[in-house]
Amino acid sequence: MAVYQINKGINKPIEFKGLKAQYIGYLAGGLVVLLIFFAVMYITGLPVFLCILVIFVLGTGLFYQVFRLSHKYGQYGLMKRSAKRYLPGYLKFNSRKLFTRLKK
Repeated sequence: MAVYQINKGINKPIEFKGLKAQYIGYLAGGLVVLLIFFAVMYITGLPVFLCILVIFVLGTGLFYQVFRLSHKYGQYGLMKRSAKRYLPGYLKFNSRKLFTRLKK
C-alpha cells in the first residue's frame, strides 16, 4: 500500500502529487462532473464502451489541464491572472520607466 505525504506546513500551500492549493479542488470538482456526465450518458442508453471512452478522453484532458495550470501559475497565479482583467485600462503599465524616472 502506497503512503502519500500531504504537506501541511505553516504558511505553505497544501500540496498533493504536484498539485498546489486550489488546483486540488478543481481536479476533484472536475472528477465529480465527469462522474455525473458518465451517469447521464449511461442512463440515456449509450453503449458502455462509448461512455468509458468519452470519460477517459475527457478525464485525461482534465488531468493534463489542471496539472499544466498548477505548474504554470503556482499557488496564487491563476487568481492574480483572473483579477488582472478587472483593472481599468489607465492603471495598467507596460513598463517601469514611469516609476524609475520619478527618482531623478
